[in-house]
Parts: sequence; structure tokens; C-alpha cells
Amino acid sequence: MGKTISEKILSDHSDKDLKAGDVAVCDVDFCFGQDGTSSIIIDSFNKLGVDKAFDKSKFYMVIDHSAPSPNIGVSAIHKKMRSFARSLNVGMYDIGCGVCHQLVPQNGHVTCGDLVLGADSHTCTYGAINVFSTGVGSTDLAVTLACGKNWFRVPETIKVIVNGKLPKGVYSKDIILSIVKDIGSNGATYKAVEFYGEAITSLSVDARLTISNMAVEIGAKVGLMEADTKVLKWVAQKGSKREPKPVHADIDARYIAVKTYDVSKLKPQVAKPHAVDNVSDVDKLSDVKIDQAFLGTCTNGRLEDLVAAARILKGRTIFPGMKFMIAPASKEIYIEAMKEGIIETFVKSGSTVLAPGCGPCVGTHNGVLADGEAAISTANRNFKGRMGNPNSFIYLASPATVAASALTGRITDPREFKNRL
Repeated sequence: MGKTISEKILSDHSDKDLKAGDVAVCDVDFCFGQDGTSSIIIDSFNKLGVDKAFDKSKFYMVIDHSAPSPNIGVSAIHKKMRSFARSLNVGMYDIGCGVCHQLVPQNGHVTCGDLVLGADSHTCTYGAINVFSTGVGSTDLAVTLACGKNWFRVPETIKVIVNGKLPKGVYSKDIILSIVKDIGSNGATYKAVEFYGEAITSLSVDARLTISNMAVEIGAKVGLMEADTKVLKWVAQKGSKREPKPVHADIDARYIAVKTYDVSKLKPQVAKPHAVDNVSDVDKLSDVKIDQAFLGTCTNGRLEDLVAAARILKGRTIFPGMKFMIAPASKEIYIEAMKEGIIETFVKSGSTVLAPGCGPCVGTHNGVLADGEAAISTANRNFKGRMGNPNSFIYLASPATVAASALTGRITDPREFKNRL
């Protein structure tokens, strides 16, 4: 019997012939924490009684969830992180650098075939570049920081095949929202998901990252894709010092389920409050009033996401009273967006451009909703209180749908702006 991508990567990192259900201790290629999890990583690491990282080049901390700091307590955590980074001589991305899930692959810390742990649930993002990457708790991350290893149960795998050509105005975010609707928020718990099909291969690597990012929203441990020529070129451009080791599933690999979708007639999708799998076609929600829009996050804060929104916004102003916050996923993306005039388009539209970071998505600052307000966001979660107020309502959609809705003050099909798509 052949092996899945997960079985191969975990076998390669354990020097054992593993299959789904096996448990093994594996070597980890890279690990990291962010400012919502690093304080506990530091405390747990110190309790282990060790005084150095297993490899100082293979661990980073990122200040992104509350950047810049919104209060005294968070400032103390940031100070603690900076001190720890200096004491161990490990890497640190400080305020303004960007979102961890953009920085880690963008800056060449990971490559095809790697095994990666992050103290953040959306670490599964890097599956799009053929990395077995998954989120763990802060204590587990501290153990890995100390010894470079952790234990894994090899997950069973679901194969997802996405066929068809995407219609204009429909994006990778719409693909993954439609899949989440079908499989359900718990439908792939502790499973690996492998994504295939012509609709996937036609996407840019940035668009594929959006899909793998939301694999955890169906409960999956990882959301993996093969390393085709697009991925290998993308990884090479990021300057990793290690050679990629692309991993492909065997033709006779065992899958516990195979799901096939055709997106040729897919409409823009919107996840309604208060669950990511509560998904509807956009045209069924045209009467829903929106008070706030947010473009950014580890799901949709990349350059092509900003471009899609700017095309719709250019030469227009947002709806009266609308609050539209925009946060590029990294400093590099911010700079490129400035060079291309995208930031100017946003500012002239009446939108507010924020420092790269997660703030509005996780409800820490830069856009906390008032009671009864509704927001449309490019984020990955919409449970109660996610944007800082349990008495508000969050809808999730693509950058184009979010931008179109910011212009009209209601949930709007971006195809209404068909000459801008």
C-alpha cells in the first residue's frame, strides 16, 4: 500500500515507516510562537531547566496579534518576548513586520517537505507549499524549542478534488468556504486533507495559501497540496537556505474519503454568524446591512487580495458611515502596495490602512465592534466575540465581496462590479 503526503513526511522525520494511526517522535524543521502564545512558551521553556534553543535559527517569535500594543498588559508581554529573544539569541519579528503566517513562508523559513509546528491554529497555512505544518499548544511548542522534536499521531487523510474553471468574481476564498459548508466544521477533525484538481493548480500560490489556511476550520490537522512548478518557483524566490524536498502521494495511497467538487458554477460565498460552516451564496444576503468591513489577516492579506479590493474601490468612496479597516499581511506587502498605488486608492476611498498585523481579526484592537453591529471580513473565523464583542455579527467573504460591500453598506455580490474584476 502506498503512502499519503502526511505519512511520507512524518516517516522521513522519524526514520520509521509510518502509516495512519501510528505514533512517533519526529524531528521538527521550524517552530514559532506569536504574542498571544509566546508568554506561556517562555514560562514553560524556563521550567524545563534548559538554557538554549535546540537550534536558534529554527525558532522565531512574532508580535502580530496586538501590534502595536493596545494596553499595559500586552506591552508587558511584548517586553518579555524581546528579553527572551535576546537571552537565547533567537529570531524575533517585532511590531509592523506582519502576520506570522505570512512572514514564515515569505521569508524562507520553511520549504517543501518540512515538518513545522506553530503555537497558532492556522499554522496549517503552509500546507499549500507542501509543508506538514500544524498548530500546537504553547507547552508543546516549548518542548520542541528545547529539543527539536515532538510526538505525532499520523493522521488519516481525506482527498479533496476541486475541478472546473472559476467564474469571474469567484476566488479561492469562495472555494474553501463552499468546502467548509459541505464537510462541516468538525468533518475532518484530526485528519489530513490533500487538495487536488484543475481548480487548485490554476490558482496562484498566494491563493492556495488561503485554502490551506482554512483547513483547520473543518477540524483538519493539515491542509496539504503538492509542490508543482508554481510552488517550487515561489519557494525558490523566498531565499530558503535549504533545498526543497517535494513530497507526492503515491498513486495507491489510502484515503478514508474522497470528495469531488466542481466550481465552474460556484457563486461568491459568505459565511454567516456564528459559524464558519454556516455558508450561503452571496445573492441570498443582499438585504444584510453592514457597519464595518475588514480586509487583511493570514487568510487574505496578501498583495493579490489587496489588488482585488483596490480594483473595485478605485475612484469610489465607501458607504457613508462605513468603517473599512485594511491591514496588509506584512511590511513587504505594504511597501509593494504603496509602489503600485493601492494604498493611495484605499485612503482616497475613505478606508483606514493599519499596520501589518492581526488586530481586528482577533478582536484585540483596531476595530472592535459595538453592540449589534455587523462586519464583513476576509478572516477565517466568525464565532461570537471573535472581533472583540460577543454582541456583534461577523460575515466572512473574499476580498472582492468585502470591498463591494464596503461601497454599498450591505452584503454585495462583487459581480455587480463586473468591469472591475
